[in-house]
Amino acid sequence: MSVLATVSITVIIVILGSCLQRISGMGFGLLVVPVLAILLGPADGVLVVNALAAVNAALTTWTVRHYVDWRKVRLLAIPLLLGAFPGVFLIRAINAAPLQIIVGALLLIALAVVLGGRRHIPHVSGNGSLFTAGVIGGFMNTLAGAAGPAITVYAQAARWEHQMLAATLQPLFVISGGLSFILKILLGASSVTAVPPVMWPVAFVGMLVGIFGGTMLSRFIPRETARRIALTVAGLGGITAIIQGVTSLGS
Repeated sequence: MSVLATVSITVIIVILGSCLQRISGMGFGLLVVPVLAILLGPADGVLVVNALAAVNAALTTWTVRHYVDWRKVRLLAIPLLLGAFPGVFLIRAINAAPLQIIVGALLLIALAVVLGGRRHIPHVSGNGSLFTAGVIGGFMNTLAGAAGPAITVYAQAARWEHQMLAATLQPLFVISGGLSFILKILLGASSVTAVPPVMWPVAFVGMLVGIFGGTMLSRFIPRETARRIALTVAGLGGITAIIQGVTSLGS
């Protein structure tokens, strides 16, 4: 595929992902990762999503800062870092095809959690469960750009208030995305030079366009409709990533 086609598809999916997240609150990474994993490869595709998701969340954090539970952010920062390390080493240790399968599978697991897992979890308390959720979130974010489901499930089990949860997730996405991006570069799991240089500014502009468009469309599109669209596209993308990975194993 040509660079022009790759950049064009990336811009479209980034705009769509940013727009739907602004409307529904659904994961930007769940939607964008499977497409970029196919276009750029699982390691470099997730690297781009890590960077974009961190910037996206940083912009949102400022607007919801008064509702953020900063104590929980501090408690989760170290577990997120600890979970990111094994993810980086796994990326370095295995080839692209099995990594593609793992990324697709993790995305489908995350979707399953979002769809049904939160309804069937018992109440939890204490820092042990929070620590575990942070480690799992850091691992999944590094491999598949999806820290949200693990932390959200813990938050539901711990009975976090919804407004506080939605706000507190934003700085956590900044931390998890930033940590994953930096560790991959420092430890040689991915490289910014492997991504077409034009991809970075174009994807960033696409994200801003998507956020602005989502702000406008949120007046007309129901939150649940946007959520269903995001889940459907993410599910199809995860399945496609697995199929491509399995096909590549034999080549």
